[in-house]
Amino acid sequence: MAYKKPTGKQVVIKLVRSPIGYSKRQKGTVRALGLRRLLQTVTQEDTPVLRGMLDRVSHLVEVEEA
Repeated sequence: MAYKKPTGKQVVIKLVRSPIGYSKRQKGTVRALGLRRLLQTVTQEDTPVLRGMLDRVSHLVEVEEA
């Protein structure tokens, strides 16, 4: 697998709803995004993989361009 050069685009992700009551898969996606607590924010590099993850849990998070 080739190393991809960072694009420099960043997104800020904030957990605004609790994943309690949702499937294990959605809880795992939230954890994989680096979110552990309600209202916690993380900054991630904007990639197609990240966008796919965000699409799966869009009802639980808010996303802003950094």
